[in-house]
Amino acid sequence: MEDYGLEIRHVKEIISIQKITDVPDLPDFVKGVINLRGQVIPTLDLRLRFGLPAKEYDERTCIIITHMNDIPVGVIVDTVNEVLDIPPEMISAPPTVQKGVAHRFIQGLGRVGDDVKIILNAEKLLHEDEIEALEASY
Repeated sequence: MEDYGLEIRHVKEIISIQKITDVPDLPDFVKGVINLRGQVIPTLDLRLRFGLPAKEYDERTCIIITHMNDIPVGVIVDTVNEVLDIPPEMISAPPTVQKGVAHRFIQGLGRVGDDVKIILNAEKLLHEDEIEALEASY
């Protein structure tokens, strides 16, 4: 199991799994929308976004509320383990694939003791056309 992280500046809040209302004609990884204190927020499943097998949601499943291109988006994750302060000198550039292009989701790799944390680029979890589709859906 890999550990992923987001820069704290992208995290608005972390909530438990909520009732998700399905919205038709969106990619499979977009589970639908939630109503968070009167605000409708599109929600995507990070497992499905990364092409991993679906997992049933349980009491550890969380939704991380973040902003992508100035719209709030909920990101469903298996669990939130901790908040870490990783010094910049402990963060390496992402691996390169396909003629030197860094994997689009990965911002960097943080070394924490003997572990490596994959730091995601929150602003690139969705393509521009996917963001437009989300904006149009709610």
